[in-house]
Amino acid sequence: MHRDHELFWESFGTPDGRLKSPLLPQAEEMPAPAAAAAARLGPPPPYLRTHGGKVARLHMLDWIVLVLLGAIDVGLNLIEPFHRFVGKDMLDSLLYPLKDNTVPVWAVPILAVLVPMLIFAGIYIKRRNTYDLHHAILGLLFSVLITGVLTDAIKDGVGRPRPNFYWRCFPNGVPNYNNITGQVMCHGDAAVIKEGHKSFPSGHTSWSFAGLGFLSWYLAGKIRVFDQRGHIAKLCIVIMPLLLAAMVGVSRVDDYWHHWQDVFAGGILGLVVSSFCYLQFFPSPSGEHGHWPHAYHHLILNPEVENQVQPTDRHQPLPRDLSIVPFAVGMEMRTSARALDSMEAGSRTR
Repeated sequence: MHRDHELFWESFGTPDGRLKSPLLPQAEEMPAPAAAAAARLGPPPPYLRTHGGKVARLHMLDWIVLVLLGAIDVGLNLIEPFHRFVGKDMLDSLLYPLKDNTVPVWAVPILAVLVPMLIFAGIYIKRRNTYDLHHAILGLLFSVLITGVLTDAIKDGVGRPRPNFYWRCFPNGVPNYNNITGQVMCHGDAAVIKEGHKSFPSGHTSWSFAGLGFLSWYLAGKIRVFDQRGHIAKLCIVIMPLLLAAMVGVSRVDDYWHHWQDVFAGGILGLVVSSFCYLQFFPSPSGEHGHWPHAYHHLILNPEVENQVQPTDRHQPLPRDLSIVPFAVGMEMRTSARALDSMEAGSRTR
């Protein structure tokens, strides 16, 4: 029996305990398990300087689509919305005063886009993960732009009057109606009247929930809020962005720029879109790998992709399709097992 093992290692092994590979001529010898473990030192940190250009090139088409979405949204704001029929008997719910916005239009991108990006950048500075930074920014921008396009398209198609439509239509307080149909005959500023037909859904609310809703998903994954350890403080952190978005929606009702149905629909729209966009780039926060984006796990933590075996013979490089390597190794081990069985059978017949 001892002699049989010596014959096996003379045929299939080397003196330092490594297996020869008859099926992998380009890597003449397979390293022993201990040597392979020592060689695998883990993936390099995905710094912005080393991985940023690669990640951006892989998602070049996504950035082009983002630009197109932005152009579409601009176009939707330029066209004239549908002017829904407003008669004399329909003005009872449209007599609210025309007030200034508590949350100005320019403040919404700051709350929904800039603030989340600053948080993404802060986490990058601490953890140095380019995949996380890039995908968080890309997912956030997709969330707000898709929501913006959907919101403005619905606004233009529905043409619902705002609660303060009367004072937009008749800024001097003197109404004028069509003698036959009873429809309002507005004599106010055309731009103000145009904006008065964009009540449903609330753009402030949908944008706020799109950006801050994405931020809530992001924070839930980073602080592992669903780790089943019962830390309610983590849940409070995740709810805070949603509360801020909800207060933006409340301000739209208080300012008489929207009906409550407009705010409710805008919040649902923004939250649904942000959820889809987050889960497109990141795993569920309740999952085992919910901390980093999908691409990081697939391209960095996947040893079959990142830790490629380097060829020992420069004239025989490794094949481009590394999927054959596990198959070849399996064939080699089965060949070795059959050789051992054959030698064992020969030993028993002696």
